[in-house]
Amino acid sequence: MTVRLVIVDDHPVVRDGLRGMFVEQADLEIVGEAGDGAEGLAVAVREQPDVVLTDLRMPGLGGAEFIGLLTARVPSAQVLVLTTYDGDDDVLPAVAAGAIGFLLKDSPREEVFRAVRAAAAGETVLSPAVAARVLRRVRDPAPRAAELSEREHTVLRLVAGGATNKEAAAALFISETTVKTHLAHIYTKLGVSDRAAAVATAYTRGLLP
Repeated sequence: MTVRLVIVDDHPVVRDGLRGMFVEQADLEIVGEAGDGAEGLAVAVREQPDVVLTDLRMPGLGGAEFIGLLTARVPSAQVLVLTTYDGDDDVLPAVAAGAIGFLLKDSPREEVFRAVRAAAAGETVLSPAVAARVLRRVRDPAPRAAELSEREHTVLRLVAGGATNKEAAAALFISETTVKTHLAHIYTKLGVSDRAAAVATAYTRGLLP
């Protein structure tokens, strides 16, 4: 059986490289490609591939939002992520949105071929580093308060109280850039991607009174 494949990546060089790789595989056929999520969704709807091999961070539509729309619009297609990013903010939302596999771009080509074939067969494929992250989150789904530093707690409390970055910086006698850095660390530790989610998650987990 030939596996029909669509490639979605905003870097033409990456798409060219993947195309060159797959042309050597008689049972893997590229039936379409796209440079962003919106185009990728249109191509997938038109071609109805077995597997969509996609990057995560792309201009416009990308990441978990793209994967969620794709799995809803083309439920027969399996989504396999091939990216350079393996942080919790990348891996977990992608898996939750419906991705069946997650590989890093430095994976050997034979591993990529095996992953595409496995995905087409409905098998979950995770690189070792990604699998470790998923297992860690499953075993400890709620990070403890101790994971946030004292200053991060302070910044989080100010944000929860409605303070802007500028106001938080003034209150703590630090720069806005430093506040943004603290927020980035907070987002990573809480597994969220914005201020509202950070505050909501912090209340849910008892990190804020």
